Amino acid sequence: MDATTGASAAPGAMSPAEQGLQGSPRLGLVMGTWGFFIGFAAVSLYGPAAHAFQISMHLSPLLVGLLVAAPQLTGSLLRIPFGAWVDKVGGRLPMLVLFGVSIVGMWGLVFILVTVPNVTAALYPVILLFGFMSGCGVASFSVGSPQVSYWFPRNRQGTALGIYGGVGNLAPGLFTLLLPFAIAALGLAGSYLAWLAFLLIGTAIYGWLAKDAYYFQLRARDMAPAEARAIAQRHGQELLPSESVWGALIMAADETRTWGLTFLYFVSFGGFLSLTAWFPTYWINLHHLTLTQAGMLGGIGFSLLAAAARVGGGSLAERFGGEIMALISFTIVLVGAALLTFVTGFSVNVAGELAIGLGMGLGNAAVFKMVPKYVPHAVGGASGIVGGLGALGGFVIPPMLGLFAGALGAAGYSGGFFVYVVLAVAAMLVAIGFIRTSSRASAA
Repeated sequence: MDATTGASAAPGAMSPAEQGLQGSPRLGLVMGTWGFFIGFAAVSLYGPAAHAFQISMHLSPLLVGLLVAAPQLTGSLLRIPFGAWVDKVGGRLPMLVLFGVSIVGMWGLVFILVTVPNVTAALYPVILLFGFMSGCGVASFSVGSPQVSYWFPRNRQGTALGIYGGVGNLAPGLFTLLLPFAIAALGLAGSYLAWLAFLLIGTAIYGWLAKDAYYFQLRARDMAPAEARAIAQRHGQELLPSESVWGALIMAADETRTWGLTFLYFVSFGGFLSLTAWFPTYWINLHHLTLTQAGMLGGIGFSLLAAAARVGGGSLAERFGGEIMALISFTIVLVGAALLTFVTGFSVNVAGELAIGLGMGLGNAAVFKMVPKYVPHAVGGASGIVGGLGALGGFVIPPMLGLFAGALGAAGYSGGFFVYVVLAVAAMLVAIGFIRTSSRASAA
């Protein structure tokens, strides 16, 4: 196999087009994961700094919830169109476009923090807008996932995507952990300036090294689709884009079970996004922790744990079935939400955070194990809908938590988790429905 192209054909037998092919599966995995990592960090954009913005702009808990959720809206809604765009042009261009908008948003935020001595409520809409723009990078998941998939044969997809998802999901936890220390050392403006520098360097590395799978390289040279497919397959590319990307989305939308899976992902992954942003605010306002302490609890006790559980949850779902693991995971979420809702003791609440993080991580893995089983005729379309709309939980839920805090005062930061009690129970019922469906199919 050629070290540069990964091609297995002898160089002398290659056409000029084939000799120009670049990249390899290993590089594709590394760059896809790197792109997801640097973009997905925006999940924690405002979480660790929310308390500082709350004080300087005199924000209500509802407005704080909306602020920390802002990156999740664009990061969720853009998953569907950008995921579909990958099937047309490969992952490199869509990823760079997302990074470009994120950089503009981050630059705008840094500009405000550097040039405005006192950030007041009048700037809230602008800061919210820059949050929406910076959150575009969160949509990198739906770009990097197919980008990696196109590089690998079917029998190695699970391993490759497990590495991709697990490493990429570490980003919010790490940034939630590190940002408070950066704020303490560099100040709010200096911290976001350092983040902007990281995003610029990360984008430059991605743009320099990332390569699309062979089919997309050939199509970029105006090669006919049939010929590009034949050459790409000859060089080991098994997975090729659908002829009708939007048709797959429509077929998936017509399938009732797609929406059941979307709801489960709304609770698990949407919950992961929302609580990554919300937990620092929760720990500071209810338990009066310092910013660094809250960042450590939110980063390690929730985000990193959920990311690690997602990696291990894939193999558990393979062994026991996605339906069973979904029921187990949402039962764990229910226990954690109950501990956070009905008890205000610090140690009990830490246990609740750990439980809810573990349950959400396992749930994320279980749902995507179920997608190809229940929507086999439109896996790509279903993945786009489930991933995109399910992630909207990250935008919808934090303002709901803020409403509780605004109505009940400090106690509302605890009572707000009743939202997750209700969602967990509903998700358990949906998971039971899938278990029954699976049992009937097995008996037939």
